[in-house]
Amino acid sequence: MLQFFAHAADADLILHHGKVVTVDERFSIHEAIAVEAGRIVQVGRDNEVLKRRGPRTEVLDLQGRVVLPGLMDSHAHPADACMTELDHPIPPMESIQDVLEYIQARGRALKEGEWIEVHQVFITRLREQRYPTRAELDRAAPKHPVLFATGPDAALNSLALKLSGIDRDFKVTDGGSGFAEKDPKTGEPTGILRNCTRYVKVKSSKRQPTRAEKVERLRELFADYNAVGLTSVCDRNAGSDEIETYKQLRASGSLTVRVSLSQHIDSIGALDTILSRIRQVSQDPLFKERDDWLRIVGIKTFLDGGMLTGSAYMRQPWGVSEIYGISDPDYRGVLFIPKDRLVPMVRAAVESGLQFTAHSVGDGAVHALLETYAEVDRELPVRKTRPCISHSNFMSREAVEQAERLGVMVDIQPAWLYLDTRTLAKQFGYERLRYFQPLHSLFEAGAVAGGGSDHMQKIGSLRSVNPYNPFLGMATAITRQAKQYEGRLHPEEALTREQAIRFYTINNARILGCDDKLGSLEPGKLADLIVLDRDLLTCPEDQIAATRVLRTYVGGKLVYPPGKIDKP
Repeated sequence: MLQFFAHAADADLILHHGKVVTVDERFSIHEAIAVEAGRIVQVGRDNEVLKRRGPRTEVLDLQGRVVLPGLMDSHAHPADACMTELDHPIPPMESIQDVLEYIQARGRALKEGEWIEVHQVFITRLREQRYPTRAELDRAAPKHPVLFATGPDAALNSLALKLSGIDRDFKVTDGGSGFAEKDPKTGEPTGILRNCTRYVKVKSSKRQPTRAEKVERLRELFADYNAVGLTSVCDRNAGSDEIETYKQLRASGSLTVRVSLSQHIDSIGALDTILSRIRQVSQDPLFKERDDWLRIVGIKTFLDGGMLTGSAYMRQPWGVSEIYGISDPDYRGVLFIPKDRLVPMVRAAVESGLQFTAHSVGDGAVHALLETYAEVDRELPVRKTRPCISHSNFMSREAVEQAERLGVMVDIQPAWLYLDTRTLAKQFGYERLRYFQPLHSLFEAGAVAGGGSDHMQKIGSLRSVNPYNPFLGMATAITRQAKQYEGRLHPEEALTREQAIRFYTINNARILGCDDKLGSLEPGKLADLIVLDRDLLTCPEDQIAATRVLRTYVGGKLVYPPGKIDKP
């Protein structure tokens, strides 16, 4: 049981008799920490720190428990994720049959002709490891258009194809990339779209939330983030509506998570307009005026598709695949932005002082973005803006080394390794995954890699898509073990426990440009810290993922559990 003592004067809060893991340069460990006015004022031995105790100081005896800096998630989509079950509960879907039963249930709940949507149920995680076919979707909902959407890719039934005008003659005409898969025998669309979901004329049947509902759901999600030790998060694709929700939560004083924002920039349309939008972001007060609770760090766009859907842009062909519905042996995925557009976009961001990042999953996309950064760097140093690659799943030794040379940082999501290795190994084979999430190589090279979740849907750290529990992420980065997969995926790329802690603390602070105030427990920094039920540095490896947070403080204020209690 953790005990309280009402004491002391100088400090507002003292935690002592513990193991305070500072995550400073030397990864030094102390017994106690003191907080005053929301900032850390001292770390050190119990007898030294307790000298700051006064009549109004809250003093907590940790009884040997571990304290870490508040954990940070460098890639999530909280404002969207928290709204996915407002209209109705969405069951877990682990098989094609689960998907079809959900579609049938929605068909019974909706009027004939209304759209049925299934979002972010990834084929890599389905038992059958494939898309539902056009015929299966037709049988499940013959009188409803059906959209099974996974990021930029999708599978449609016949009615959805018809209503969207997608037939054997369909071609992309908006200057962007993408195509509709065709049956090689008949020439008819199979129903699978590659980066063409924007052409689907879907009319949502879901109830539209009020702003107040958006704010309240986001507050609920952030409370759950706090419960798993998250004190900072980056929304990696924030649009104007999401930003307004964050602003309202900030204005009400209800934020319990510090929020960084990468504002979404579309890459389709007139280039001059795109460049103007990038520059406009740099004039936003959320970028120009430093707010430790809510701030814009840069912009985000999409360079390729997904490994979960079959459109990540690879240096070598994917190969004919029943899993992903690929019939072209030379297919390498989809590159969304040609170099003659990408270079000026990156240059405009760097000139404006904005961090540029792009969704880049395949090694072809990762290399394309690194080459773009290198070209811009020859005339305008990119390092100072902390350029980033989001996801960066498939890399190479050359990519790792070039990222370090240029100062390019990567936000990586171990949950993808945990959930998707089974299918990726089946598709690509073990050797081609040698530089899949090469975390050890990145750390060894001196590049900055930070951990995230890519949380997309639902509230609940393990039921969410993708799971945002950072201890599952740490365990995966340390063990390289995956769900329903025998052995370890290239264990030579595993992180040490110290590195895994840095991965979710100081490295993310560096990526988000707030390492001067966050990411480690050092005097002068903001007092974001957590108390754990076990020692991550020494507990059995198979217990890391089950770590529980006993207390979460943000700016020295207890945000989890609510109220002051003396029990774990």
